[in-house]
Amino acid sequence: MTSKQRIRLALALTTTGALSVALLSPAAAGADTVRPECPRNLACDWVPAAYQQTGEPEDKESYGNYDTADRPGSSGIKFIVLHDTEEDYATTLNIFQDPARQTSAHYVVRSADGHVTQMVKNKDVAWQAGNWYLNTHSIGIEQEGVATEGATWYTPEMYRSTARLVRHLAAKYDIPLDRQHILGHDGVPPTSADGTKNMHWDPGPYWDWNRFMALLGRPTEPSAPKSSELVTVSPDFTKNQQEFRDCEKNSALPRQGSSAVPLHTEPSADAPLFSDPGVHPDGSPGTNCAADWGSKISATQQAVVADRAPGWTAIWWYGQKAWFSTPAGAGVTTPTSGRVVRPKAGKAEVPVYGVAYPEKAEYPADFVKPTVGTPLLYTIKAGQAFPGGGEAPTGYFYAPTIDASKPYDHTYFRGGQKYVTVQIGHRIGFVRASDVDVVRSGS
Repeated sequence: MTSKQRIRLALALTTTGALSVALLSPAAAGADTVRPECPRNLACDWVPAAYQQTGEPEDKESYGNYDTADRPGSSGIKFIVLHDTEEDYATTLNIFQDPARQTSAHYVVRSADGHVTQMVKNKDVAWQAGNWYLNTHSIGIEQEGVATEGATWYTPEMYRSTARLVRHLAAKYDIPLDRQHILGHDGVPPTSADGTKNMHWDPGPYWDWNRFMALLGRPTEPSAPKSSELVTVSPDFTKNQQEFRDCEKNSALPRQGSSAVPLHTEPSADAPLFSDPGVHPDGSPGTNCAADWGSKISATQQAVVADRAPGWTAIWWYGQKAWFSTPAGAGVTTPTSGRVVRPKAGKAEVPVYGVAYPEKAEYPADFVKPTVGTPLLYTIKAGQAFPGGGEAPTGYFYAPTIDASKPYDHTYFRGGQKYVTVQIGHRIGFVRASDVDVVRSGS
């Protein structure tokens, strides 16, 4: 992705909002001395991101680069999102200190030595994920690097520092250390079907997820019989040599180790690559572009087996079958125990959402901008199953101005409809708990 794409979080975020109806008090974060929220064994400092207006004094809706809140408070923090900067460390800090850029993250990790800079307090909402619901309920960590050059940027020091930070945050906020909650930016869903093609794909195919999850204390290990319907993708990063393209620059990337495993429509290397309908609305095949994440599954992501053929495994992926090469003894998949999500009996298909927002009727009658979720392009059909089942908080944070000057401004609206998280494809999604059964795999 280009640097312009990395910072294009823009106006959609400033119009987003947040039902417990708890009024949050915005307190501008100036250049005061703040102790960074880091573990003691991590080199970490505080450099505040910009929080100031960008327009005329009376225009309270034009500002950057985050929203004040009281998290975990009313909204809760349930996800961590890992990014790469697409800029060097110093430039990234400058961008987050410029309110006109309208983007931020809670932390930035330097490549050379793993040094961590916190720029947004964890109680506040950074503008980082490209999905307002995920922004509201997550902490964002930017890692210095360029996705298509990942292996040269993602240093042992960076892996160690990010892992220490994630372990610390997960323990503090009770976030599960699994791939439905520890996300790459490429795992964040769009808020609507139309937004699919604009979603980000960092930290990219050269982030070593096996290595990182092992540093979190969650290495991929067999936990079920070989015939298990639930598997964890687990190729060895060094041995999993792949050739992708940087399609934005129309150039081939060197063959190299990767976390990504290509997905096909049939059990053959000659079969077309899987096509995410949100990325390819014309029905054209998937591609080997690094940014085309619908055609790949990543190491440490889980999936439910849909079929098998000699040397190949099919999984349920965005509501369809997708095949990938699993030669005997290659260790591409590991049998896993865990929870899976299935449609309730009698349901032909279940809609998938990119947010877990309240119903319209749950907002106050005098609230002028009730925001509800709309289904994505994907559904879970009868007979299919997907990993997941963790409850997702249902709520919407309304924060249109810098100073809470509008009615209900900086209010978190809590909804009564329960949602659960699913690994619908490369990106997670949310389904209504009333539509599905959450069961142990194999049951």
